[in-house]
Amino acid sequence: MSDFDAIDSLLASVGPEAKLPEAEVRRGLREQAGLSKAQVARALGISASTLSAWEAGRDPSGETRAKYGYFLDGLAAKLDTPAPAKTPPPPKPASGGADNVEPDEGVIQLADSEPCVLCGHPAAQRMAGFAQHLDAAECHAAAPAADGAVEPAPRQPEPSAPAPQRPAADRHRSATRRAVQLPSESADLIGRSVRAALEAHGGDTEAATAALVKKAIPDAMTLLDETRKGGRYDVIAHPWMPDILKKQSARGPDQVWEARPKWTRTELPPGEHKVTALDINGAYLSALKTHLPLGQLEHSTGFDHDHRRAGVHLITPPRWDHDDVLPNPIGQRDEPGPLWVTEPTLRLLLRLSGPKYGLCEPPEIHESFTSGATEGLLEKFRIALKDARDAAIATDDEVTLEYVKAMYSKFVSTMGASNYNRELYRPDWMHLIRSQAFANLWMKALKAHDEGLTVVRAMGTDELHVIGDWRKVFPEGRGVAEVKVKDEYAACGVNEAGGEA
Repeated sequence: MSDFDAIDSLLASVGPEAKLPEAEVRRGLREQAGLSKAQVARALGISASTLSAWEAGRDPSGETRAKYGYFLDGLAAKLDTPAPAKTPPPPKPASGGADNVEPDEGVIQLADSEPCVLCGHPAAQRMAGFAQHLDAAECHAAAPAADGAVEPAPRQPEPSAPAPQRPAADRHRSATRRAVQLPSESADLIGRSVRAALEAHGGDTEAATAALVKKAIPDAMTLLDETRKGGRYDVIAHPWMPDILKKQSARGPDQVWEARPKWTRTELPPGEHKVTALDINGAYLSALKTHLPLGQLEHSTGFDHDHRRAGVHLITPPRWDHDDVLPNPIGQRDEPGPLWVTEPTLRLLLRLSGPKYGLCEPPEIHESFTSGATEGLLEKFRIALKDARDAAIATDDEVTLEYVKAMYSKFVSTMGASNYNRELYRPDWMHLIRSQAFANLWMKALKAHDEGLTVVRAMGTDELHVIGDWRKVFPEGRGVAEVKVKDEYAACGVNEAGGEA
């Protein structure tokens, strides 16, 4: 990868931000169209609770904001109503320091104007490390379509109604938003592959499944390419990697610690208990939604963490004083001292050390290898796999289900140094996705503990053993957001005399 590829990737992440109507207008447009929150959330690839937050006044960011703005503009045109007035976010106090970063947007208000990276004229905000105009109407340079995406053809008005005329600034903002395309419902790559395999093997489901699993890796890469069309960010498939991400021997690991939990509670409450082993569905599939670095990792030192970047970090982990009821967030590690951890592990530790939980001290960060990052890089890819998985479960289609499982599990396991996938060499991504799955399991253990369950074991990515009425805490089922029972067994605690009850 040349230096110019890394620069192009960085520049691709810079662009004017879509303006959104006020919260009550957003909700009113949806309700007037007769759409439920679940319908809209599914189309945008978010949860219904997230959409509720947006309709209550919270603003999305990045590519998701662009998609939401595109959807709202489409509703306004479809309902033959004038485009609602757009309200920019309220300005932040200008201090010029890092404390002025907005938690959701990553925007810094500048005390003194700086030249815009796009047009060179004075700009009052900085985002992703660059001074820029966040309103396209203020920028003197026309924003190019992201990743060379082709803008969709403009919507044609109904024959009986004249096309509403928008101000020039609004037309410019809409064109910028539509450079980010929505997922194509017609791109049924998974379904076509399954049908072709069944036809080739005369309807033999076992033979078709074996053939599909065998080609899961190249098919996953094809699906990734399809879902990346029109994306805002380029995928740099073979960047330079620091030595810590390279294997120390032919069969040995690299230096990154993934924080895999392997924990069993040492002492149970007195009495005899029924323990339920819960299976967390689609752990790696859910973990595809994590902060992934876009380009080549860059080295830095110091104790500050930049939430707009992601990578691996050398830290001294904090002391953990809750091992009797909850696993250590960095996993079971015997060696003391600093270690290299991933972005999800670091963010989990920072979260647990914050005022909401206060379970430990903040980790000490010594040095990092990071790049500008986004949480939505694989989101369309994840949604395509999730939708296919959900449909397969609903129709008892075991062929598609096993095929999809192989696609996302092998995609994660072979993106490092693998002879089976030469198209993508991102060992940093592999570590981050795995660690995100471990962090997700850890947060489920914390939720169980906070809801009054007794956590007995936490293993790997998908195994959580608990005592208590877990159905009040976790929904049961085969969906990605649900859990299912793997096993049930009896266990005894220690009585007051020191023996087993």
